[in-house]
Amino acid sequence: MNRLLIVTLAAVSMMAVAANAAGPAAPLKGRELSAQAKITLSQARLIALRARPGKIGDQELEKESGGSGLRYSFDVKSQGKEFEVGVDAMTGKVLENGSESLAKEAQEAVGKVTPGKH
Repeated sequence: MNRLLIVTLAAVSMMAVAANAAGPAAPLKGRELSAQAKITLSQARLIALRARPGKIGDQELEKESGGSGLRYSFDVKSQGKEFEVGVDAMTGKVLENGSESLAKEAQEAVGKVTPGKH
């Protein structure tokens, strides 16, 4: 019984260290959608950082095609480059994990590229 407690505490401590190592992130855009998500922001951040270790900047909860249609989107700075990591807000599955160019971001901003179709 004590062994299980120790293992659990160690796991929680490692998750807290991983979350803090990423540093403070920007406020969550799309917070009003949080009640629809099965995966919490904290869980999604940990999943994203496992998929792409680095520092999370912008973070958003948005309705977007692919997966369940509700995803957390994180901008992660890793090894001097910017990456976008998308985590399904219902299942926790990593839906996207790649670099995003400024041109692609600009096109998405004006609606010329369907998000999630990179």
